[in-house]
Amino acid sequence: MVTEKTNPTSLEKTPSIYPAKTKLQVTIIFFVVLGFYLFSMLYTQRDMVGGFGNALGNMFVVIEKFFPPNLSVVPAVWGPMAQTIQMAIIATTGAAILTVPLALLSAQNITTFKPLYVFTRTLLNILRTIPDLVLAVIFVGLFGIGLLPGILALFIFSLGILAKLISETIESVDMNPLEAMRASGGNVFQVIYYGLVPQVLPQYTSFVLYVFEINIRASVVLGLVGAGGIGLVLDQQLGFYNYPNAMAIITLIFVVVIVIEYISNKLREALI
Repeated sequence: MVTEKTNPTSLEKTPSIYPAKTKLQVTIIFFVVLGFYLFSMLYTQRDMVGGFGNALGNMFVVIEKFFPPNLSVVPAVWGPMAQTIQMAIIATTGAAILTVPLALLSAQNITTFKPLYVFTRTLLNILRTIPDLVLAVIFVGLFGIGLLPGILALFIFSLGILAKLISETIESVDMNPLEAMRASGGNVFQVIYYGLVPQVLPQYTSFVLYVFEINIRASVVLGLVGAGGIGLVLDQQLGFYNYPNAMAIITLIFVVVIVIEYISNKLREALI
């Protein structure tokens, strides 16, 4: 059997995945963005005494002051740490309850009344545009320093995130079981409870645990503006330049966050 040799010059050149015009555009955009970053770095150095080199040197000097951490203060800050966790639990629980009707009202396949759907969506968009830190500052001004401003700020922050995530999950469910239940005479509550909840419940639980993890971290930051918890104590120690005490508090926060995240991931794996 004679095999015919193929002339390499007769083979067609493999076409490029991207056309030359697209490559040129991507290259230009890359160098423009790179130039913007370089210009920003150089421009920022103008307002820094000694430039980045001096700033990095000062950073290492300050970091040395944090070590070794004064772990003897850990028993004294367990109370504020528990308050931080309580803030996150209360805010997440309240948001998880209220997000159920809001998510249903902001799901287009469930809420067929257009004005109500648009109003709920707009309300949730407004809630998400306000950072939790700004909310905490506002509530601290209204109610004073304490846990209540932090709880309210985390509650509104969590509500905006959860309602959006759950509403998008509801909009992606299989509508055939719901339509079948409606056709067989099921009312609105029966359709939601037996047709919608089983499809959404695993994702709902996962999102609630995810938001709870976020609130644990956010509650520490909110304490820096007077919203109570361990963040307020950390801010006081930094203000007094008690760096070893501050490092001990940071270590405690790190350990608590890691433990909570581990437990949350295990719960999420068991439920999904």
